[in-house]
Amino acid sequence: MKQSSFLNEVGEIARFTGRFFRELFKPKQEYIEFINQCFWIGYKSLTLVGITAFIMGLVLTIQSRPTLVEFGAEAMLPAMVSVSLIREIAPVITALICAGKIGSGIGAELGSMRVTEQIDAMEVSGTNPFKYLVVTRVMAATLMVPVLSSVANAISLYGGYLGVNIRGQVSWDLYWTQVFNALSFGDVLPSLVKTFFFGFVIGIVGCYKGYYSQRGTEGVGRSATTAVIVASLLVFIVDLIAVQITDLLGLT
Repeated sequence: MKQSSFLNEVGEIARFTGRFFRELFKPKQEYIEFINQCFWIGYKSLTLVGITAFIMGLVLTIQSRPTLVEFGAEAMLPAMVSVSLIREIAPVITALICAGKIGSGIGAELGSMRVTEQIDAMEVSGTNPFKYLVVTRVMAATLMVPVLSSVANAISLYGGYLGVNIRGQVSWDLYWTQVFNALSFGDVLPSLVKTFFFGFVIGIVGCYKGYYSQRGTEGVGRSATTAVIVASLLVFIVDLIAVQITDLLGLT
């Protein structure tokens, strides 16, 4: 029964995704709502992402130093930290933060609209609620998560610079020279591309759980909770697939 329920859920999400792509290219486009969602999803998440990225870069640098000191490779600290942050840590942590904040927010918002019959009222009035509510939010999440991830990359590297200088003395120019010498096209591009997929799955799952919320206020809470769980799991799955593809293409 549980396996059947899981397969049904996968099928419903696939159908929901297919409907999204059908509605995406239909007129008319809800540009104002899209911009509004970019503001709420992107700008309103910037402070949380920025603080987390700064602490992440600082802590990773401090924790990595003792191991490198044992091998006499302390000079490699900026290069190691930058590659770790850009390739994997910053994009994934940013996506998980967005899954928690954005996914739950979308799930709760659309769930509330469903149980209070606002979505039904939009359908009766001739408005396309799927186009207005779902397409705009998924597109905004798909666009804003890469932007937030890029900002997180920069802030975490600055946190790494401060971490390097807590017990050492590395100049600003030398630190960034080592960082950019360590990074290559194969590090930055796959990291950026996969964040678009992170944003897409976060938006799709949040909208799906909220759009089909049931059982009143209890269902709203369940929609928000399951949106975070499923979106976080899909982020790890997408990351695993991205790493495998990157390895096959020889970009690692």
